[in-house]
Amino acid sequence: MKTNDERVQDILNRLDQLTYIRPEEIPNIDLYMDQVTTFMDEHLSDIKRYPDDKVLTKTMINNYAKNNLLPAPNRKKYSKEHMLLLIFIYYFKNLLSFNDIEQLFRPITEKHFSNPDNLPLEDIYREVFSLESAEMTRLKEDVTAKYKAASQTFSDKEMDENDREYLRLFAWLCQLSFDIYLKKQMLEQVIDQLRSEDPKKRNN
Repeated sequence: MKTNDERVQDILNRLDQLTYIRPEEIPNIDLYMDQVTTFMDEHLSDIKRYPDDKVLTKTMINNYAKNNLLPAPNRKKYSKEHMLLLIFIYYFKNLLSFNDIEQLFRPITEKHFSNPDNLPLEDIYREVFSLESAEMTRLKEDVTAKYKAASQTFSDKEMDENDREYLRLFAWLCQLSFDIYLKKQMLEQVIDQLRSEDPKKRNN
């Protein structure tokens, strides 16, 4: 059985291996559905929890379009801009409801999707992901700090050392979960504010 130190090192090592899809990796030609799912599965494989997991399926993509998260394809083909939006959706879909993602994305799709008069969606994608390196550094520091704090818990309790080790692991995971919970609350609060300020939603 691994020690807690080994578990946290495994996590830090995995974070070092995670990458994002760079715009230049995305084909500049429109793709059919099967090509889209294959591309995403190949390029986001290091994020999957289990090897057999699917990053995106046809059903998922159809649901995104049906719920206005993604503009409809052109003659059953998806552009590079569709691919960029799908990557954003991939990161949000486990945190937010379709309704929330639609609210958040609508100004992006309305103003920057296939709109030559405004900033291209690819430029937005590049700008957002330019923050990734610094954010990853901060994340690793935060994970390590939380682990060190959790490693000091239960020191004054009399118990079996294996039990103490597990309770410290539990304390650390609770810290990570609480962090996720609070950040999800922040996301939802801002989206609720956007919805309340949205004239289209107010008029419905």
